Amino acid sequence: MSSLDEGKAKAAKQPAPPEELDIFPIVKRPFFPGMAAPVVVDPGPYFDVIKKIAKSDHKCIGLVLTTQEDADIYTATFKDLYPIGVVARVLRVIPMEQGGAQVILNMEKRFEIKTASKESRPLKAVVKFHDEPKEISKELKAYSISIISTIKELLKLNPLFKEELQIFLSHSDFTEPGKLADFAVALTTASREELQDVLSTFDIGSRVDKALNLLKNELDLSLLQNNINQKIESTISKSQKDFFLREQLKTIKKELGIERDDKSLDREKFEQRLKGKHVPPDVKTVIQDEMDKLSVLDVQSAEYAICRGYLDWLTITPWGVHSKESHDLKSASKILAEDHYGLEDIKERILEFIGVGKLTGGVKGSIICLAGPPGVGKTSIGRSIARALNRKFYRFSVGGMRDEAEIKGHRRTYIGAMPGKLIQALKYTQTMNPVIMLDEVDKMGSSYQGDPASALLEVLDPEQNKEFLDHYLDVRCDLSNVLFIVTANILDTIPPPLLDRMEVLRLSGYILEEKIEIAKRYLVPRNRKAMGLKAKDINFSNDALKKIINGYALEAGVRNLENQIKKVLRKVAVRIVQEEEKVTSVKKKGGKKQKPKEIQHRLTSKNVSDFLGKPIHLSDRFYEQTPVGVCTGLAWTSMGGATLYVEAIKVTGEKTEMKLTGQAGQVMKESSEIAWSYLHSALHKYAPSYTFFAKAQVHMHIPEGATPKDGPSAGITMVTALLSLLTETPVLEDLGMTGELTLTGRVLPIGGVREKLVAAKRAGLKTIIFPKDNTRDIEELADYIKEGMDIRFVDHYDEVFKIAFPDKAEE
Repeated sequence: MSSLDEGKAKAAKQPAPPEELDIFPIVKRPFFPGMAAPVVVDPGPYFDVIKKIAKSDHKCIGLVLTTQEDADIYTATFKDLYPIGVVARVLRVIPMEQGGAQVILNMEKRFEIKTASKESRPLKAVVKFHDEPKEISKELKAYSISIISTIKELLKLNPLFKEELQIFLSHSDFTEPGKLADFAVALTTASREELQDVLSTFDIGSRVDKALNLLKNELDLSLLQNNINQKIESTISKSQKDFFLREQLKTIKKELGIERDDKSLDREKFEQRLKGKHVPPDVKTVIQDEMDKLSVLDVQSAEYAICRGYLDWLTITPWGVHSKESHDLKSASKILAEDHYGLEDIKERILEFIGVGKLTGGVKGSIICLAGPPGVGKTSIGRSIARALNRKFYRFSVGGMRDEAEIKGHRRTYIGAMPGKLIQALKYTQTMNPVIMLDEVDKMGSSYQGDPASALLEVLDPEQNKEFLDHYLDVRCDLSNVLFIVTANILDTIPPPLLDRMEVLRLSGYILEEKIEIAKRYLVPRNRKAMGLKAKDINFSNDALKKIINGYALEAGVRNLENQIKKVLRKVAVRIVQEEEKVTSVKKKGGKKQKPKEIQHRLTSKNVSDFLGKPIHLSDRFYEQTPVGVCTGLAWTSMGGATLYVEAIKVTGEKTEMKLTGQAGQVMKESSEIAWSYLHSALHKYAPSYTFFAKAQVHMHIPEGATPKDGPSAGITMVTALLSLLTETPVLEDLGMTGELTLTGRVLPIGGVREKLVAAKRAGLKTIIFPKDNTRDIEELADYIKEGMDIRFVDHYDEVFKIAFPDKAEE
């Protein structure tokens, strides 16, 4: 017999509990009659009471639930306790090492607190015991059967209840409905309040009904929990099954030699990539070391992923792979002619590259910088060069780039590290001799992350790029066979050390005749096809193209011209679709079957405004007849050439002085002061009978003040405007000039000759004055650009005076 059974046997022989009981507050759940349970009692006043009760004859104590779950049993009063509790008899006290004891209690019957005998610790009260009735009705038997069947269902779902059921059966009988209800309630996970409500119910019928409800709720909860567990277990078991099957399949395939693991596949892939490549010895050593390292690393480790990524880039780089170059000058010339109209000097330079490459075995060490305004075809020329050479082409823009890692790559230790754009270009083209275009090199930035322009020095230097070192690859890479093409709008913002490594080819823009040919040969056919139109749908006359260029697209390039042509084609497309919809609508209404009218839209100078609206640019010229004090200069801008007027007036003042306006830069201000001083010193040669602006304030202005202007090439223009004002003689009609002036009257050469000549022709100027030192630049230009223009070359301002004021020069 167990000690617990011995204790119960002894308890059965012991006397009835006394009417005055020591009250022991409990917090968690109430106990029910018929239960045996252990209770831990900490050292303190209640522990002393338990020891005292254990030595008494009756060995009884009252267990009462507190009304609040967070109540302190050491400070609780009768107000904090429920009035109904259960009397328990101490069966055994087991001392614990850390103090206190574990007390085995047997719950016997319910009681109700009548009066408090003692409010201080420990609590004592006079109680009234409740005995269960012996008579059992049929209704109670039916309830008992329902409770038993529900308990059986619970046992199927939760086997843990079996132990408690065995304990209950050992000292209770299912024939007593009250004890059965108490046992059933004790099995549930109901709240303490619900359990106390059952404990406080003396009526057997009500108690059994409440117990059955709680038991049914517990069954529903257990069913729900069981369903959830089954779903989780089925998911887990399926995943485990799939995992084991996959692993078994891998093992079987390995044994049969059908398949290899991920590590073997990676290694095999990397080795396969290296076949047919001439890998440098130092790179081959690094690859072998990384392969050995990869073979000992765990596939799931982070270091394996880094090592694998590094090997991926090392093996995918096309070491020693070169595309076969074409050095056929005839074919190259044909390709360039197909892709571009004009630009003869550029085409000639490209053919020189190809010719030299044929003699030397390949185009090497060349960095071409194509400089010019937007829309003149810099990027498309790069594509044509690659096509002419039969090389792969890769383009990326460096405009706005601030991080040098974009050029030279990241360190491999960084998260998301990858090589720079140059190595990415080699991977994309899969050759070591592609044509790489670096667009917008004049718009690179710099920040705390580095200076990409300085990083490009190594890339674009033929002496250094033989051993280019990318931070990610960390092995030397030969870029000397790459043909680099750089594009820029202006050269001023390119750092001098970088510009020094380039061969600059200038694209100055197109004159009217060139734009008309480009539109007819390239822009109209290409965009007509893109918009689904046919040649019969739209026809552009030369006059219409001329009006579009002069009225809507005066810039040096042809991008805006293409946009205007697209605008016309879109409107034509809308009209054709509208006509088709009209025919379809008539057909749906039961009308006769008709074909859409084939309308040829012919664009002429008269109906251009119907498609594009009023012209944006009316004329480059401010004056039909040049007034006194005004002279036309020629300027260079990043958007191409432009005419520049210099206006001068005088007003009476106390002293002689000059004021310059028009947002002129520092260099232009100096030019105005030089012009003022030179005219003052040389007045006896050009206007001996005049006094130099005595008591007059001269105001010199350059119109379009919102546009910043700078440069020295307006020197002779300013002297001429001042001289015209002083002598009250207008300059020669349709005259334009450009040239830098010194204090001694010498005219120095200027830049942007082609752009300025194009601007002069666009403005309708007939006589153009250029410095004598620019003669070579003019002679190199195509004849059709110079056609119809009287170009004069001057070495000193004396010659300018004779051209600008022919009547004065004869006097």
